[in-house]
Amino acid sequence: MAERPAMRCPICRKPAADAYRPFCSKRCADVDLNRWFSGAYAVPGREEEDEDGVRKDGQPGRDERDT
Repeated sequence: MAERPAMRCPICRKPAADAYRPFCSKRCADVDLNRWFSGAYAVPGREEEDEDGVRKDGQPGRDERDT
Protein backbone atom coordinates (compact mmCIF):
# COMPACT_ATOMS: atom_id res chain seq x y z
CA MET A 1 0.00 0.00 0.00
CA ALA A 2 1.31 3.47 -0.87
CA GLU A 3 2.41 5.71 1.98
CA ARG A 4 0.49 8.99 2.10
CA PRO A 5 2.52 12.20 2.26
CA ALA A 6 3.06 13.71 5.70
CA MET A 7 0.46 16.30 6.59
CA ARG A 8 1.84 19.78 7.27
CA CYS A 9 0.62 22.24 9.89
CA PRO A 10 -1.43 24.95 8.13
CA ILE A 11 0.05 27.63 10.44
CA CYS A 12 3.83 26.97 10.45
CA ARG A 13 4.21 24.17 7.84
CA LYS A 14 5.97 21.78 10.29
CA PRO A 15 4.87 18.11 10.21
CA ALA A 16 1.52 17.63 11.97
CA ALA A 17 1.39 15.82 15.31
CA ASP A 18 -1.26 13.14 15.82
CA ALA A 19 -2.32 14.69 19.14
CA TYR A 20 -3.08 18.08 17.51
CA ARG A 21 -3.89 17.07 13.93
CA PRO A 22 -3.93 18.96 11.57
CA PHE A 23 -1.61 21.19 13.63
CA CYS A 24 1.86 20.47 14.93
CA SER A 25 1.29 21.77 18.46
CA LYS A 26 -1.24 23.27 20.85
CA ARG A 27 0.26 26.69 20.10
CA CYS A 28 -0.57 26.47 16.38
CA ALA A 29 -4.05 25.14 17.19
CA ASP A 30 -4.60 28.13 19.49
CA VAL A 31 -3.31 30.56 16.83
CA ASP A 32 -5.86 29.14 14.38
CA LEU A 33 -8.68 29.33 16.94
CA ASN A 34 -7.80 32.97 17.67
CA ARG A 35 -7.96 33.75 13.96
CA TRP A 36 -11.52 32.40 13.84
CA PHE A 37 -12.52 34.34 16.98
CA SER A 38 -10.99 37.60 15.78
CA GLY A 39 -12.68 37.41 12.37
CA ALA A 40 -9.53 36.84 10.30
CA TYR A 41 -11.30 33.82 8.81
CA ALA A 42 -14.87 34.10 7.60
CA VAL A 43 -17.33 31.70 6.05
CA PRO A 44 -19.06 33.37 3.09
CA GLY A 45 -22.79 33.68 3.36
CA ARG A 46 -25.80 35.40 1.92
CA GLU A 47 -26.33 39.11 2.44
CA GLU A 48 -28.49 39.66 5.50
CA GLU A 49 -32.10 40.71 5.17
CA ASP A 50 -34.19 42.38 7.83
CA GLU A 51 -37.47 40.91 9.07
CA ASP A 52 -39.39 42.60 6.21
CA GLY A 53 -37.35 40.79 3.57
CA VAL A 54 -35.52 43.94 2.49
CA ARG A 55 -31.73 43.89 2.21
CA LYS A 56 -29.66 46.58 3.89
CA ASP A 57 -29.04 48.26 0.52
CA GLY A 58 -32.83 48.75 0.06
CA GLN A 59 -33.22 46.14 -2.68
CA PRO A 60 -35.99 43.53 -2.33
CA GLY A 61 -34.96 40.30 -0.63
CA ARG A 62 -34.76 36.93 -2.34
CA ASP A 63 -38.39 36.01 -1.54
CA GLU A 64 -39.76 39.28 -2.95
CA ARG A 65 -37.79 39.00 -6.20
CA ASP A 66 -39.20 35.55 -6.96
CA THR A 67 -42.85 36.69 -6.91
